[in-house]
Amino acid sequence: MLDGLQIFPLRPHCDDRGRVMEILRRDDPHFPGFGQAYFSTIYPGVIKAWHAHHVQTDAMTVIKGMCQIAFFDDRPDSPTRGRVHCHVTGEFSPSLVIIPPGIYHGFRALGLTETLLVNLPSEPYNASNPDERRRPWNDPAIPWDWTVQFR
Repeated sequence: MLDGLQIFPLRPHCDDRGRVMEILRRDDPHFPGFGQAYFSTIYPGVIKAWHAHHVQTDAMTVIKGMCQIAFFDDRPDSPTRGRVHCHVTGEFSPSLVIIPPGIYHGFRALGLTETLLVNLPSEPYNASNPDERRRPWNDPAIPWDWTVQFR
């Protein structure tokens, strides 16, 4: 696990009417604050990588489909600098993933359906000054190979 990266298993509550699942509450000790709420999708066969934030903490959950999320720690003062971590999550294994500033992350949909994730970042998006750094999905400086099917 990377320093500061947090993953919390979530549990859907099901009955004869359907299901409900809490993702994040403001009284959770790991609540990073609230900037906005949005959803994003990943099409099958698509890799969305890499990006990191300077200030923003992401708090995300995959609610439809399954997704591989990879993380790379490039923070100069981090004890886990240079390391990668992978987490598979989604509707069959739900979790809340909290990503602190400075950790690069990316996504790959698993399976044949579109993946849908919800993010509750700590900061609102600022289109005139986005809080993000990007690197190519196949950046050779990141020791991660998205083309490997299983790990």
